[in-house]
Amino acid sequence: MKILSVSETDLETAARALREGKLVAIPTETVYGLGANAFDERAVARVFEAKARPTFDPLIVHIARTEDARAVARDVPPKAFALARALWPGPLTMILPKKPEVPDIVTAGLDTVAVRFPSHPVARRIIELAGIPVAAPSANPFGYISPTTAAHVADMLGDKIDYIVDGGPCDVGVESTVVDLTGSTPVLLRAGGMPLERIEEVLGAVRIPKREAAAEGAALASPGQTLSHYAPSTPLYLFAMGGLEEAHVLGAVPHPSLALVYDGRRAAALVAAGRFDEVVALSPGGDLGEAAARLFSLLHSFDARHFEAIYAERVPEEGLGRAINDRLFRASKK
Repeated sequence: MKILSVSETDLETAARALREGKLVAIPTETVYGLGANAFDERAVARVFEAKARPTFDPLIVHIARTEDARAVARDVPPKAFALARALWPGPLTMILPKKPEVPDIVTAGLDTVAVRFPSHPVARRIIELAGIPVAAPSANPFGYISPTTAAHVADMLGDKIDYIVDGGPCDVGVESTVVDLTGSTPVLLRAGGMPLERIEEVLGAVRIPKREAAAEGAALASPGQTLSHYAPSTPLYLFAMGGLEEAHVLGAVPHPSLALVYDGRRAAALVAAGRFDEVVALSPGGDLGEAAARLFSLLHSFDARHFEAIYAERVPEEGLGRAINDRLFRASKK
């Protein structure tokens, strides 16, 4: 594994590697993605192998221009064009009918494909130089915390991949929002870096299906839909906002343990109560954007410090808060 810079020469090296069937971890505005040529079945199979990812979990195909969606999608409905005009490039993935040229391994055998136009300039330049759509799930072992720095990728995947392009920390910090546009009504399949409110400003009401487990081995309509996902090695227990006192009612908190809460005011209250070894606020000032950007990085750091348990509270269920709560739920002990 070799780490590349964001110089034009190194980006050309990364693009050439993708064309040759190699695996390249690239920075995006959401998290680091593990990229492969979306039209190369062997390269995509290496992605699943490196991540130990089940093949029933489809990948997102990344493009460098809005019009490149037609390279992988059989049909781009008017609602998709409207969203693209308003919100691409950005942390938004659309589920569209796929072209037969897209290998089944990319889409878990489904007749749909997940397409995203990232806003990160490094990701866009690499894809543009490669001249191919790039299939790229998060660059981490399946089910574990997503990487938001090149160091996270190197620590988790190391020599299982060929290159890492170090573009610095990711700005958004949680994966893209996924919307299914193949039916008459748009469906939110995964909350993420694009707030639902902005999507509904363009499309009107978006249906939010009930979260439930898929049948074992059944193809998922979107990445990130398994009930256990994005999880640290340290056990994480999730409570409602203001609900961490319940942890003490249910039983003694082990030591060392940590409380993860939304803002500084709540953190100060728990520090004063003296019930946890450490209390950390996702955003001291109560900003959901900052909280999302810090979430995965904090979970990585907590794992490295070997706490016995993490006790987390939900954040406000609005804007990026939906994505944060989704990731905390999937990372938690059910």
